[in-house]
Amino acid sequence: MYVAIMGYGVVGSGVASLLKKNHEHIVKKSLQDAMELKYILDRRTFPGDPYEHLVISDFAKIVEDDEVKIVVETMGGLHPAYEYVLASLKAGKSVVTSNKELVAAKGCELLKVAEENDVNFLFEASVGGGIPIIRPISQCLAANDIDEIAGILNGTTNFILTKMISDGMTFDEALLLAQRNGYAERDPSADVDGFDACRKICILAALCFGKHVYPDSVYTEGIRKITLADVEYARVWGGVIKLIARAKLLEDNRVAVMVSPAFVQNHSQLASVDDVFNAILVRGDAIGDVVFYGKGAGAMPTASAVVADVIDCARHMTGKKFFGWQDSEDGYVASYLDTKSSFYIRMTAENAAGALVQINKAFGEVSMLTRADAPDGEFAFVTDVISEKELAEKLPAISLANAESVIRITDY
Repeated sequence: MYVAIMGYGVVGSGVASLLKKNHEHIVKKSLQDAMELKYILDRRTFPGDPYEHLVISDFAKIVEDDEVKIVVETMGGLHPAYEYVLASLKAGKSVVTSNKELVAAKGCELLKVAEENDVNFLFEASVGGGIPIIRPISQCLAANDIDEIAGILNGTTNFILTKMISDGMTFDEALLLAQRNGYAERDPSADVDGFDACRKICILAALCFGKHVYPDSVYTEGIRKITLADVEYARVWGGVIKLIARAKLLEDNRVAVMVSPAFVQNHSQLASVDDVFNAILVRGDAIGDVVFYGKGAGAMPTASAVVADVIDCARHMTGKKFFGWQDSEDGYVASYLDTKSSFYIRMTAENAAGALVQINKAFGEVSMLTRADAPDGEFAFVTDVISEKELAEKLPAISLANAESVIRITDY
């Protein structure tokens, strides 16, 4: 059996390395007589690389070669990955991908095409890197009604927040360190603005609740506005700030999906997840809360999940693994304005006493927070549970103060 890799970057090279390093073990687990890497598709050349002789630039060689039964897509991005994966599936080849953008945008369609062509489309590495989560949800937790899933799904933002919490770094200082360490790209917007976590929670929500969730329907907020003042107020409150992606099944069978910074209590299993580690919490009616923890990125952890899917494809060449979800209709993702939570709000005012009167009138009784060395006119408080819509209506009534920060409070 032959395998092709499309994209020879960090993950693709990790897959090639792992296929060679654990070759005997992988072949044995795959139930095949042999498994060899035949092509590596990339626009670049790699002089001196052990696989230089396998590198090609023409996708047609892969799609037209009947000996290639499994295609690994580690190119990233939507185009041309979508077109290449679609063509591979239609050519009767199983596809394994680590591309969360592809699965979040086109997963429903590609799963259907795979089923129509009696092949597999697997994507364990698209959500948690090396953390097993797709397979446990679809198989191990299949007896549960899952009504909520949430977690820390981006290692870069978690590293930045950890440095702010533990070392007192500002956001800009922690981001620069993440870039120097190779955790953040030169353009970090996909991570720090929450888009990466959004794509991942869309995939998980679709898998858990049975309908596709499109990223552009999800309220997404990143961590750029988090300050050390907010970190300190979270500590006083009894917790830490994490970027939390979450999805919940509502009583009317719609879903509430959101990505945003959130206060997490110190006793939460998510509070102690630091540095580049990720954690995914699944709530099932039979099992209760289950947390999956590990490195969410990196060459070898992600390659581990990719190669596991390759083995799974090889084992199911005749008996396909059909799982997936339906497409969704407009309105399936509920407006974030209907979502309810408590809120942490930090404000500044020249007339703090007058502003507090307005706050009590608008929000009722609130819990005040104090921190050492707070500048004059700064104050922070926590509201009772209200909806996002109510918050948007109440904040303008506080005319004597400026809202510097608004962060949601979770119950995870």
